[in-house]
Amino acid sequence: MSLNATIAKVTAEIEARSETLRGTYLDRMRRAAEEGPRRAHLTCGNQAHAYAAMGADQPALAEGRAPNLGIVTAYNDMLSAHQPYERYPELLRSAARSVGGTAQVAGGVPAMCDGVTQGQVGMELSLFSRDVIALAAGVSLSHNTYDAAVYLGVCDKIVPGLVIAAATFGYIPGLFLPAGPMTSGLPNDEKAKVRQQYATGEVGRDKLMEAEMKSYHGPGTCTFYGTANSNQMLMEFMGLHMPGSSFINPNTPLRDALTEAGAKRALAITALGNEYRPVCDVLDAKAFVNGIVGLMATGGSTNLVLHLPAMARAAGVALELSDFDQISQAVPLMAKVYPNGLADVNHFHAAGGLQYMIGELLDAGLMHEDVKTVAGDGMRLYTQEPKLKDGAIVYEDAPRESQNDKILRPASDPFQKSGGLKQMIGNLGHGIMKISAVKPEHHVVEAPVRIFHDQAQVKDAFKAGEFTSDTIVVVRFQGPKSNGMPELHSLTPTLAVLQDRGLKVALVTDGRMSGASGKVPSAIHVCPEAADGGPLAKLRDGDIVRLDATTGTLQCLTEGFDARENATADLSGNGHGVGRELFEAFRRNVGLASNGAAVVV
Repeated sequence: MSLNATIAKVTAEIEARSETLRGTYLDRMRRAAEEGPRRAHLTCGNQAHAYAAMGADQPALAEGRAPNLGIVTAYNDMLSAHQPYERYPELLRSAARSVGGTAQVAGGVPAMCDGVTQGQVGMELSLFSRDVIALAAGVSLSHNTYDAAVYLGVCDKIVPGLVIAAATFGYIPGLFLPAGPMTSGLPNDEKAKVRQQYATGEVGRDKLMEAEMKSYHGPGTCTFYGTANSNQMLMEFMGLHMPGSSFINPNTPLRDALTEAGAKRALAITALGNEYRPVCDVLDAKAFVNGIVGLMATGGSTNLVLHLPAMARAAGVALELSDFDQISQAVPLMAKVYPNGLADVNHFHAAGGLQYMIGELLDAGLMHEDVKTVAGDGMRLYTQEPKLKDGAIVYEDAPRESQNDKILRPASDPFQKSGGLKQMIGNLGHGIMKISAVKPEHHVVEAPVRIFHDQAQVKDAFKAGEFTSDTIVVVRFQGPKSNGMPELHSLTPTLAVLQDRGLKVALVTDGRMSGASGKVPSAIHVCPEAADGGPLAKLRDGDIVRLDATTGTLQCLTEGFDARENATADLSGNGHGVGRELFEAFRRNVGLASNGAAVVV
């Protein structure tokens, strides 16, 4: 099957606009690679410090021919998805020794849980933590003693931050090693129902806590298809995982075997051997297009629309919102995983998962097959699934039919003909909207607006019974310059209740919504943000706004809107408490949301 015309066109456009940026990047990577193995440039004193704690591995390192693997870990045991990483360093060291190599923990990076900070002040540090993770990983690898790296991270900002670092150190190979999703608990739709019941006062906090604890009950990622699991899909679609490794549950024999295989593969593709495969060769425009294709085909998190441009820029690739929009129109929605459906990621994996989906997309000409990956050349490698036989990983062809067509369908008979992401453009700015879980009758909302400056005000108005007619809720001064761009996920149950009551409701914001948001139409990431002179600051209560996902327009229809002075907000309280003082430089220097809301790239 020849490559789809839209995929080819978008790829060519990305390559053309990235030509100078990518050329400069690759030139730097090639020059760094030509210097040879990094340890060769260290003095004896430098090396002695690096190897002092390595015990029996010291001779192999000092002789300089054994490849040395740097481990960058986001382990902590507060974050369920990262708790399994506690065991990984020893697994990786043992695997490295078995092939004549060595491995060291190069450093740790922070990993915060957005599930803990949702609706809390700490969420104002969440997006910026991505850049901190990139910086911390850079410090970890700066010792210049590593021939390859493995990156241990799963969740929302952690993987994007690690990818930015991996691209920056793109002259060495790098693999991402996942930890897998927790086993299935309380179904996500039942959890969502209890949340809505709590929002309306039908159940108390005891029932809410019971439901939440049954949902989030063990090690591994949360099982809904939010940002964490979208990250894992992305790493596979972009060729940075071992094939078939994204959704294997933690602490299982297959999971451990894939971890060990990842270490061995990383050491096999260093510049010391004959299969040198640096990250800079993996992360090209085609890889990023494949990642966007996967995002659309699976109905993944809108947070990746922020992260992918930042990740790409680190690799010399310039992405724009129009790329996402065009690819979304060409790529069908093939999966129904909560919040787009009732299944969780374990059900998705059992139905055929990423291996089935990649095979379908390749056969339909909707992905680039001719790419470099950490596993070898070509995306066909990722249509195979790993099996554990006699203690060793064996790859076999995955089934070519969906095992459950209520969860996973072929590209020729999808749930929707498009991926469900629209860029929204009009006199209110430039943003995006995810419509894969929004019913068609809610794709267009035209109504008076109510203006709020934080999500708590919205919930207070709801509790006071103030929403009695069709309303577009505008929550502004929520962009990265204002307060770090926290997710407004806690508004989802409130707005969903209003929609269920028969009202036409929508959200417009310069902030973020979670990958767990669903059925309420939401124009998000609107930029320029209100604090940066964006037109959302001109809106007043009662203005008529039209949000139209069919045409991709976001328009204020009230006459004279453009001539108004911008409203201002008191943002003085956003700069202190729970560590916010430390991020003033980030708020001052952050870029536009349409470019990834980044500071370091």
